[in-house]
Amino acid sequence: MTVNAGTGTAASITGRGIVKTFGGFTAVDGLDLDIRSGEFVSLIGPSGCGKSTFMLMAAGLIPVSGGELLVDGKALTAPLTDIGIVFQDHLLLDFRTALDNVMLQAEFRGLPLGPAKARALELFAKLGISHAVDRYPKQLSGGMRQRVSIARALIHDPSVLMMDEPFGALDAITRTQIRHDLEMLWLETGKTVVFITHSIEEAIGLSDRVLVMSPTPGRVVDEIAIELPRPRPAHLGDYPSFNTYSDRIHEAFRRFGVIKY
Repeated sequence: MTVNAGTGTAASITGRGIVKTFGGFTAVDGLDLDIRSGEFVSLIGPSGCGKSTFMLMAAGLIPVSGGELLVDGKALTAPLTDIGIVFQDHLLLDFRTALDNVMLQAEFRGLPLGPAKARALELFAKLGISHAVDRYPKQLSGGMRQRVSIARALIHDPSVLMMDEPFGALDAITRTQIRHDLEMLWLETGKTVVFITHSIEEAIGLSDRVLVMSPTPGRVVDEIAIELPRPRPAHLGDYPSFNTYSDRIHEAFRRFGVIKY
């Protein structure tokens, strides 16, 4: 199924018994999950557990080896076009300004450039980087480059935003600020977000639900509904339930030998 770009809606993603093998290696085995329309869901688990593999399958970039993967109730058989992806590496072109990097998405998709530029400038303002419009990537901090990559992923108004460790290379202060900026943007747009992270605090701070994955072959071993007020505060430890959620994730990792103490 190919989803039209720029629908402005939010899609659901459903997995039933998903299996993914690479030769004789099984990366994901029996993965079941439901991501509802407009929901912010984080996948957290040890390195190599299949988080990024699931994201690539859910984007239609690699096929499942077994099981069923549905987007809005329809089998996924081709790459999604109605999607934005943000990786840990910003992947910006050094020879294009920040704005031109964002506009590259509009050019590739054949979007009307006038409205696309207006949308890009709006996203720059909401992400706090209006002053960086004409700067080149080498003139931007790591956090600013990631904000540009988020704007690029959203310029076509996709129904799903997928993010693979997008803040992994950033310092703690920048991660806290950009986490807040992303949450506010999500609250405004209502996109479905699939967020991959190794950070327990990040997962709890952003998500409606956290899906905890086992070591390879990956599957969901716990599902935690995060019931904290939004927008979330910078100091999540002020809420006693934060420690409850954190302990539950740690316990899952201890149970599977990911953390030993």
